[in-house]
This record gives sequence, C-alpha cells and structure tokens, in this order.
Amino acid sequence: MNEEDKIKKALLKKALGYNADEVVEEYAIDNGEPVLLKKKVTKKHYSPDINAVKVLLAKYYKTYEEKISLMSDEELFEEEARLLKLLKEEESDDC
Repeated sequence: MNEEDKIKKALLKKALGYNADEVVEEYAIDNGEPVLLKKKVTKKHYSPDINAVKVLLAKYYKTYEEKISLMSDEELFEEEARLLKLLKEEESDDC
C-alpha cells in the first residue's frame, strides 16, 4: 500500500469514526526491574470528524458536475443512455 492510500484510509477512518482499545499500564520497580502491577483496557469510541470529511471530499472525490466536465462525448452519450434506462425502470416500478 503506497503512502497516499494509507493517508486516504486514515482520513476515511477518522471521517467515519471508529472504536479503539485504550490501554493504561501501571508499573513498579522491583529489584531494579519494572514489574507490571495493573493493566486496564478500555473500549473507546472516536466520533466522526467533520474536518476529515471535508479534506477527504475535497482531495479524493469529485462532484458529479466535475466528472461530467471531464467526460468525452462518447462517455456522455453512455451516461445519458444509463440515466434514461434508470428513469424508465423507475417509471415501470411506479405502475
């Protein structure tokens, strides 16, 4: 996985919110060596972050209008046919 994919994945995780374990460990020194006394694991929920959503949308997702402006004539005709087909299906489902 390249760096940009890692960034996109991290932004998506932050944008959607996630759960994680929070670990707190307490140590004491015994004969010059650290000894684990207590370990507490807590489930923590991180809420979605609107700033991550904004960055994700601005950087990685184009609006429908932007996609159309980049289409060739052939692609536009194909998209028109696809949309007309969807409209016909919707009309037949309504009857």
